[in-house]
Amino acid sequence: MLPPMQVLLVEDNLINQKVAQKLLERAGHTVTIAGNGREALTVLSDSVFDLVLMDVAMPEMDGLEATQAIRLREEGKPSRMPIVAFTAHAMVGDRERCLAAGMDAYVTKPVQPPLLFQAMADALALTRHAG
Repeated sequence: MLPPMQVLLVEDNLINQKVAQKLLERAGHTVTIAGNGREALTVLSDSVFDLVLMDVAMPEMDGLEATQAIRLREEGKPSRMPIVAFTAHAMVGDRERCLAAGMDAYVTKPVQPPLLFQAMADALALTRHAG
């Protein structure tokens, strides 16, 4: 069971936003939504989050670019933001591309709650050991 967290959900699809937000809130998390990677970078500059759920395919700035920008901002800092790829991209190599961009875990849509929460727990554990 995960502790209640401040989660930034970066997702451009309104239906996916609503489904994920309800699921996360039911599990005790507080959710802030950003509609694309550029918006996410702005929100992350202004607020503190425990974890980011990052869609990959979005307009303006996709999740891979946004993750790389977050990792650049973190250089030289003692800790790193847990980022979970939250994506419909489920082809061979997609998981590896997400991890190579700096994401810590990977879960595909449509979301299956146990897999989502396990990916979140994995990302938290990985970033705790990295810091």
